[in-house]
Amino acid sequence: MTVAAYVAQTPPPARRALKQLRAAIKAAAPGITERISYRIPTFELDGRYLLYIAAFKEHVGMYPVTAGMLAKHEKAIAPYRTGKGTLRFPLDAPIPVDLVTRLAKVRVRERRAAR
Repeated sequence: MTVAAYVAQTPPPARRALKQLRAAIKAAAPGITERISYRIPTFELDGRYLLYIAAFKEHVGMYPVTAGMLAKHEKAIAPYRTGKGTLRFPLDAPIPVDLVTRLAKVRVRERRAAR
């Protein structure tokens, strides 16, 4: 299965949210690749995973929440944080695209620094 197929098979509210997450991540991280891993969309940079997204009945999730993300955006991500490494964006509220873009940029910097 491809990421496009995964997105296409989700119900309309989740599909809209996944498309927004996917576009924000891709805009923040030029040169990333995407594939399905662990049965969910996975974004990779330089052959290493960057972020995961997934659709659920009432929300879409983004993983992982890293120390760098917390250091820069802890207050902004607090309403979406569930568990140690998960962000949940409810389907009945707007997706915070700007925040997702900023988080993806932090993640890119972390991955490139770890080379």
